[in-house]
Order: sequence, then structure tokens, then C-alpha cells
Amino acid sequence: MNKQIFFAHSGGPQGRSGRGSYDFVQWLRNELGDGYQIYEPIIEEPDAPTYQMWKETVDREFPKLTNPVFLIGHSLGGSTLLKYLSEETCELQIAGLFLVAPPYWGKQGWQAEDFTLRHDFSKTLPAIPGIHLYHCLNDPVVPVDHADVYQKLIPTASIHKLNGNDHAFSDGLPVLAEHIKTTKYTTHDTNH
Repeated sequence: MNKQIFFAHSGGPQGRSGRGSYDFVQWLRNELGDGYQIYEPIIEEPDAPTYQMWKETVDREFPKLTNPVFLIGHSLGGSTLLKYLSEETCELQIAGLFLVAPPYWGKQGWQAEDFTLRHDFSKTLPAIPGIHLYHCLNDPVVPVDHADVYQKLIPTASIHKLNGNDHAFSDGLPVLAEHIKTTKYTTHDTNH
């Protein structure tokens, strides 16, 4: 049985090399191999994203997945996954949540009411055995201080600050692949 990954794309154009999260997803496919199946829906208007577009996409796609599932969010996709998981009912059994260079939307970060997290969002997340956040020290798009905010607000998360100035990770993120490969992936019997 293939292990399932739901990948939430960054904002902006998608769908071909050099655009958005496309190269990152292709690298993940090659690095993880045939034992993993990556679902990567593109929202309706990635150039002008709204939270409602993300919510509708996730509402439509999550029921197609089988438990357990890895969730990966890249940039805007990462912060949007956090918003969704903290505000909506999620029936999925999550094997791990992996956030790559996510912006923080709120008083201590960027301002956009549509994407702003509730002040207590970390208390309303579903049970997730491991939350990992990856951020380059010199990220030219989302400053690394966004990772510092997340570190304070999600004290159970593992924060991985990386040397360099990558944001798109077109050439990959080996530490992420390693964490996915070594994360326990078992189904829970819900009848007991």
C-alpha cells in the first residue's frame, strides 16, 4: 500500500517547471519513490488565492484520502493548512504535518485578515504526532522571524532553520524527505 501525502501548494502560478511548488513536488516524487502517492490539487485561481478557495479544495480532496496521511504545506499552502486544521473538522488520521517556509498571518507577522490564524489556533489543532517546520535563515520571500513566531505559538513543533536563501526548494529539501521516511506510519484501530 502506498503512503499518501497531501501537498498544499504555494500561492502564485503553478503547473509547470519554474512556477510555484511544481519543481519541489517533482523532486519529492523522485526522492520518495514509488512507495508514496502525492496528491497536489491546485486551487481555482492560484494567482489570486483566498482562504475560501483553499477550504473548498481541501473539503473536496480530504475525503478521497485514506488514513493515515502526511500533510505538506509549502509557503502559503503551509499557513493555510494550519488555518484549516485549527478551524475546521478534520476526520483524517494525520501521520505528520510538514510546513515549508510558511508565512505567519497575524499581529506578529503579515497582515491579511483572510489568512489570519486565531490567537489560540495551536490549541484547536487535531491530534498530530509530529509537526515539523523548515525555514531558510535568509529566505528572500518569507523572513525567518516567521518561524520564530511559530516556535512560540506551537511549542511542540520541531523547527528546522536551514542555512541558505531558498524559498521555492526547486532542488529539493533532503531533511524533509528523511523526516517523512522515518516517521511512523501506522493505522489506528478505531473500533477499540
